[in-house]
Amino acid sequence: MTSTQHPANDAAVPAADGTLGEHAAGENTAEIPPRTVLGRLPKYAAGKPPVAVEGLQAYKLSSNENPLPPIPAVLAAVHGRTDIMRYPDPLCTALRTELASFLDVPAEDIVTGAGSLGALTQILQTFAGQREDGTEDEVIYPWRSFEAYPIVVGLSGARSVQVPNRPDGTHDLEAMAAAVTDRTRVILLCTPNNPTGPALTGAQVEGFLAKVPRDVVVVIDEAYTEFVRDPEVVDGISMYRKHPNVVVLRTFSKAHGLAGLRVGYSVSRPAITQYLRVAATPFAVSSLAEQAAITSLRHYDQVLERVQSLVDERERVVAGLRELGWEFPETQGNFVWLPLGARAEEFAEFAGRQALSVRAFAGEGVRVSIGEVEANSRFLELCAAYVQARTAS
Repeated sequence: MTSTQHPANDAAVPAADGTLGEHAAGENTAEIPPRTVLGRLPKYAAGKPPVAVEGLQAYKLSSNENPLPPIPAVLAAVHGRTDIMRYPDPLCTALRTELASFLDVPAEDIVTGAGSLGALTQILQTFAGQREDGTEDEVIYPWRSFEAYPIVVGLSGARSVQVPNRPDGTHDLEAMAAAVTDRTRVILLCTPNNPTGPALTGAQVEGFLAKVPRDVVVVIDEAYTEFVRDPEVVDGISMYRKHPNVVVLRTFSKAHGLAGLRVGYSVSRPAITQYLRVAATPFAVSSLAEQAAITSLRHYDQVLERVQSLVDERERVVAGLRELGWEFPETQGNFVWLPLGARAEEFAEFAGRQALSVRAFAGEGVRVSIGEVEANSRFLELCAAYVQARTAS
C-alpha cells in the first residue's frame, strides 16, 4: 500500500463540478448522516441572477442588494491593502469605537458579526437551544419574514414558533405576545419586515414589550432602517436604551452597499453583551471589511444621498404600481412585495423573459428589490403588461 492510498476513505467523493471524483460510486460507500435537525430545515434560497435576453440589459432585483457601489472614499480606503495576511482584530475595536460615536452608545454595548445574520446567529447560540433535559427552547418570530430565521433557529437547537403575519403583511403582535410560554427565550421582530415591507411603530413595540417577560430577549432586526421615512417607525436604539432585554441588529450590507464584505452588529446592554462575546465567531469581520465600514460611517452624508436616491425610486415604483391598480403592503425597505399567491412563480417567469430576476415565494408572493432607474422602469412596464395579459386571458 502506498502512502497515498486510504482504504478507510473509499466513499464516492464529489468533484467541484458535482460529479464523482476518483472514488467510484458504490465502492465501499459509507453514509455519514448529519444532525437530524437538518432534515427538518428549509434551504436558504438566494436571489437568482437574471437570465440573459438578447437586446436587453439584464438586472438583478432578487436579493435586496444596493445597486449602487460603495462611496468613492470606501473604494479608495480598501484599494491596495497589503495587510490581509494578518488576522483582524477579533473585537473590531476600531469599528466599535466609530459606531459608538455614531450611535451615541458605549462601545462595550456593540458586538460585531458577519452581517446582521452572523450577529443574530451569535444571539441565538447564546440564549436559545437545547436544554439540559433534552427539551427545546422556543424562538418566536413572524412569518413570512426573513427566510434565514427558521434555519438559524433550528441550527441553534431551539424550536421555531412562527406567527403568521396579518393580511396586510404586518406583524401580528397580539398573537406573538400570546404565543409566549415559559420556554420562550428569544423573540424576533423584523422592521421593516423582509419580504413584505411594513415597519413597526414605536408605540406598537412599546406596547408589545410591556407584555413580554423581562427575561426574554427581544431582537429588533433593522437591516433596512436607513430606508425608513415614516417618523412613527420604531427606532431600535431608543428601545435598547429603555429596555434591558432588547437587542438591536443592524448591517452595512444594504444602505452602505457592503453586502459582499459581511459587516453587521448588535447593540445591547452589558448584561447581554458579556455573553455574546463568548459566542461570537472569532475574526468574523475582516480587517478589509472593518476599514470599509469605518470609512463609510465617516462619509455618512454621501451614503444618505445614495439611500435617498433609492427611496425616491421606491416611491416612484410604488406610485406607478398604485396607478396600475396593484394592491400591496406599504413598504419602508428597499423592495416591494406583490402578494400574488399561486401566481408568484408565473410572474417571476414573466419577469425573467424581460431580463429581470425577482424573488418568488411559491404560493405567497414576489419580492422585487429597488434597483437601477432603467430596471425599475422596466419592472413597471412588465407589471402593466402582466395586468393586460391576465385581463386578456
